[in-house]
Amino acid sequence: MNKIFPRIPSGCAISGIMNKKGHRFSGNDIIKSIALMHDRSNGLGGGFAAYGIYPDYPDHYAFHVFYDSLANRINTEEFINDHFDVDMSEPIHTRKVRSINNPPLIWRYFVRPGQNKLISSELTEEEYVVRCVMRVNSCFEGAYIFSSGKNMGAFKGVGYPEDIGDFYCLEKYDGYIWTAHGRFPTNTPGWWGGAHPFTLLDWSIVHNGEISSYGANARFLEMFGYKCTLQTDTEAITYIFDYLMRKQGLPLEMAVATVAAPLWKEIDRMDQDKKELLKALRAVFGNLLMNGPFSIILGTKNGIVALNDRIKLRNMVAATKGDFLYLASEESAIREVCSDPEHVWVPKGGEPVIGLLEGVDNI
Repeated sequence: MNKIFPRIPSGCAISGIMNKKGHRFSGNDIIKSIALMHDRSNGLGGGFAAYGIYPDYPDHYAFHVFYDSLANRINTEEFINDHFDVDMSEPIHTRKVRSINNPPLIWRYFVRPGQNKLISSELTEEEYVVRCVMRVNSCFEGAYIFSSGKNMGAFKGVGYPEDIGDFYCLEKYDGYIWTAHGRFPTNTPGWWGGAHPFTLLDWSIVHNGEISSYGANARFLEMFGYKCTLQTDTEAITYIFDYLMRKQGLPLEMAVATVAAPLWKEIDRMDQDKKELLKALRAVFGNLLMNGPFSIILGTKNGIVALNDRIKLRNMVAATKGDFLYLASEESAIREVCSDPEHVWVPKGGEPVIGLLEGVDNI
């Protein structure tokens, strides 16, 4: 008999831990943190993103790929080998976990763009990688590149997050940033590709909430070459930040003001220069405003950003101790791994919590 799960609008759990000096630590703490919020998910999706885990390949793009079959893998590898120089190809190591059933083939490649292909494309290196990833994910049956950044990786699947962490042996990896997600899907099915985090290049997003503006967001993004193949709002959020910050060159504060814009009545009370700036952002990028309840953690190679919707319909707690920044849906998930934080606070709606690596001045 199929188990029926009730719809819990405030479900899903997110967590993040960062060492601001870039010191790497194992995945044990992030697993403990997200596991404490077990009841916020229902076993249909869990995942992690980790930065700094591939120090032996710091300049390679690490492709993590799901395959439905060996034939799908062989077909996709022809494309990868044709467009990239592949310096390492291997299955991602996993262990048997009782609750994880029917996993796909999970493969890892460390690649650099083929120089002849890159030069003839007349694209930047990052844009070349993005287009290749979009090509595989939209055109190659039974293959999905779910992670494509440098010196980072996503690990996700169908299961509770603590079981996913065990499945991927994350205690054996060391990173300076970890984020995690426990999923309670409400509008899309639970499947391996649909679990969080969603990534593109070095961007990763874990998300609690529901974006009612998905249709407008996705239509805008698809005009600029993004393929929203999974029809889920978190995928669109990842592409929004890539578009605004990488393609348009907006600083973080402008990107935040675009996706979680102040209310019009608040804008009207601002000084003239700021009022004009926010009006311009709304006019140019209005279709990227995210409506609905959300709390997200954006991971990058330079740091992490936590953000609530502007009227704070989803919870987020932040804390610091020494060189560490902690973020989670619940304070208890922070205290599970840091029993005596120096500072704990609840961020205001629409106001980001920004953690940057020491010596870095921008995400």
